[in-house]
Amino acid sequence: MIRLDKSLDDGPDAMRESGRRFKPEPSNGICTRLGDKWTVEAIWRLSLAPGKRLRFSALKREIDGITQRMLTLTLRNLERDGLVVRHYFPEVPPRVEYELTEMGAGILTALESLNFWIQDNLPRIEKNRRAYDDGESVLR
Repeated sequence: MIRLDKSLDDGPDAMRESGRRFKPEPSNGICTRLGDKWTVEAIWRLSLAPGKRLRFSALKREIDGITQRMLTLTLRNLERDGLVVRHYFPEVPPRVEYELTEMGAGILTALESLNFWIQDNLPRIEKNRRAYDDGESVLR
């Protein structure tokens, strides 16, 4: 059980280098945005793009299963939050490219840490899932 009423400052890892303490901020909408199905994938694809820019159509091809509408909504939300910038070129046909802003690129550090945590814990998670699915008690 995780107790959120107890301060998390008991351990040596409680403070980051910046001196700030971890405090969950779920109501700001950012965690919700990052937890949706497509946002992190769009950020990662943009970070890997040659020249760090991708046309809308190329981004859609890169993200398996995303619809045009969902990609449009995802990119608009990222643009609204200041994580992505949209470049419009008034050509025939019009060309639109997207790239991460400095702040958008900054979130890659946090995503990288999360990815490392997943890599480190995935075998245990999969073991727990199998035990749960088999009706066994969950292993910790």
